[in-house]
Amino acid sequence: MAIVISTVNMKGGVGKTTLTVNLATSLARYYQKKVLVLDLDSQISATLSLFQPHEFAKIRKKNRTLTYLLGEVIEPNPHSKLTIGDIIISSVCQVQGLDLIPGDIELYDEYIISKKLHQQALEQQEFDFQVIWDKFERVLIKKIIEPVSDSYDFIIMDCSPGYNLLTRSAIAASNYYLLPARPEPLSIVGIQLLQRRIEKLRESHRNSDPLNLELLGIVFILSSGGLFSRYYAQVMKRVEEDFTSDERFKTTIPMDVNVAKAVDMFMPVVLCAPTSSGAKEFIRLTQELLSKLAR
Repeated sequence: MAIVISTVNMKGGVGKTTLTVNLATSLARYYQKKVLVLDLDSQISATLSLFQPHEFAKIRKKNRTLTYLLGEVIEPNPHSKLTIGDIIISSVCQVQGLDLIPGDIELYDEYIISKKLHQQALEQQEFDFQVIWDKFERVLIKKIIEPVSDSYDFIIMDCSPGYNLLTRSAIAASNYYLLPARPEPLSIVGIQLLQRRIEKLRESHRNSDPLNLELLGIVFILSSGGLFSRYYAQVMKRVEEDFTSDERFKTTIPMDVNVAKAVDMFMPVVLCAPTSSGAKEFIRLTQELLSKLAR
């Protein structure tokens, strides 16, 4: 079965999507892995980092995005004709083995979900609504990826900033989570907040279906040369005090203008500028990740 990884941080702007798409592309392009990317962020940054906007507009018009798959879990339609295979876009950026489930700017309706779960609570005479919510949270993303999990080596999910339903469900469905960060105090706060939330998530599922989840590591991404300055050294020291060496990646991604240019080209930097400093470090990071998993 696929190794399922969530890329997540409570804070936005820490390079989460950049990490997701370059890691996934490197695994497929340079290590011949079969990888599926799920875009769980309504900003659809991962989708537009791998797919041209005009092509995305076409598939969205046909309702072939993650929204369709979420709808099938939330309110199953016995007359539905599409399967997850119809939604998956194969060989994005012309990379064999790199597939995508595109996101959407409108992923789900919280009111419909709350209404459905409330009805379930009444039918099951479950007076603790949290129990019903936790069960749904655990299966929402899991049900989507289960039919194809045997077809991939990796399933990597780009989660939205914060801690909404999809993020929690993605974490609950994962074997590992990646924490991208910048060597800045607010980014570290985002890590700390997420760690606390994940511990609460573990606790809520401990008695029913314990999470099989580990921190794969913290990745410092899009860091300037000031990473080695006194200011950044202090921030890095805090991380070293809170997390073991196994919980941190040695490879850091430098500030590289080619990474920003790649976004404008709707391609990962490891494809459009493979000899750039940023691309080289992403490829090195991919090797470190594989080594971690092998250990």
